[in-house]
Amino acid sequence: MNWEDARARSALRALFDAAVAAADPHSVLAAHLPPKPVKGRCVVVGAGKSAAVMAAALEAAWPDVPLEGTVITRYGHAVPTSRIEVIEAAHPVPDANSLQGALRLLERVRGLTADDLVIALMSGGASALVAAPAPGITLNDKQIVNRALLACGANITEMNTVRKHLSAIKGGRLAAAAAPARVVTLAISDVPGDDAAVIGSGPTVPDRTTFAEARALIARYGIAVPPVVAARLALDTDETPKPGSLPHASFKLIATPMMALRAVAGAAHGLGLAPLILGDALEGEAREVGIMMAGIARSVLAHGHPIDAPAVLLSGGETTVTLGNGPHGQGGRNTEFLLSLALALDGVPGIWAVAGDTDGIDGMGDVAGAVLMPTSLTRARAKGLDPRAMLSGHDSHTFFGAIGDAIRTGPTLTNVNDFRAIIIA
Repeated sequence: MNWEDARARSALRALFDAAVAAADPHSVLAAHLPPKPVKGRCVVVGAGKSAAVMAAALEAAWPDVPLEGTVITRYGHAVPTSRIEVIEAAHPVPDANSLQGALRLLERVRGLTADDLVIALMSGGASALVAAPAPGITLNDKQIVNRALLACGANITEMNTVRKHLSAIKGGRLAAAAAPARVVTLAISDVPGDDAAVIGSGPTVPDRTTFAEARALIARYGIAVPPVVAARLALDTDETPKPGSLPHASFKLIATPMMALRAVAGAAHGLGLAPLILGDALEGEAREVGIMMAGIARSVLAHGHPIDAPAVLLSGGETTVTLGNGPHGQGGRNTEFLLSLALALDGVPGIWAVAGDTDGIDGMGDVAGAVLMPTSLTRARAKGLDPRAMLSGHDSHTFFGAIGDAIRTGPTLTNVNDFRAIIIA
């Protein structure tokens, strides 16, 4: 069967949906739960874009366990629960509910005993959704730093290194507050490399980073921080809990980018495509990754290398977009990647692509991602758009919205980070 635009568009959307489905907490959480507690309390805490649906999945799996606790999720991401409190807060910049929610989590775990069990449900977005400032720092100070980190081009590991050293809950401090209770963390990874200490800034995980590293990152990216933040980062005491200091805490991944990519690879076979997973932890400037991926796709089309067509190149991870100081439009890292890919391919026939954030939100707004057709540039120019200028102005949401190729899913209630698929036929 020959490939053409309609078939490719349908296949790309099916692959994106398969990536999201592979990380559905209702499908994956129950198999990873610890043995049910026989005595003591069972306190549930959590944060992230999937926190509420993870809590609902836990309630469904343990209907006979007297659960109590609180989870924090993004506005619009709450689902009904009967025993676990759900608080909604802001993302990607924390707000007052982020502060109140973080204090509520700390309150939930204090005063527990060795007979008690804490189940921590963590997923992407937790770093902004729980914001308990360290002593001497205000919520406004944290908001200033957070906005600067988002705009400077720092990757997620670097951003969370700074966040952990400005927090009273991140970097293992939540688990420390819960001692001597046993803490079992179940997590959905949205970070390259699935580093437990980076997911949600690791509230229940020992932290290897230091104040010195946080200071170096602030200097490297030229971030102007409030004086109280500079004073906090100048400390070499009050460090986060280090490896070996939280023996009562354990950590388990229930969904990861690679798990999702493998599920998509299975779906690709059913669509008549040979899948090639390029990696689950790709990072770098979104537009540069777009150029690189165009080169690989052209090689498949022209030489059958590194795989024969019809094939699909699959990848995950988290690229970055450095905004700079000039004006910019509406966009996100996935659509910026696609617009750069489009310009590098320049309409070559036989190549189609999709890129999107599996949480349903690419950057800001309601766009999850987009599909790219060989005709995308031609259709955009026919509408009077200048694709190269829109890439320079970080206006990729506007570009794909104008030609009808933006994907809008609404909140998916999970998050295994970015998903990219390029079909070559």
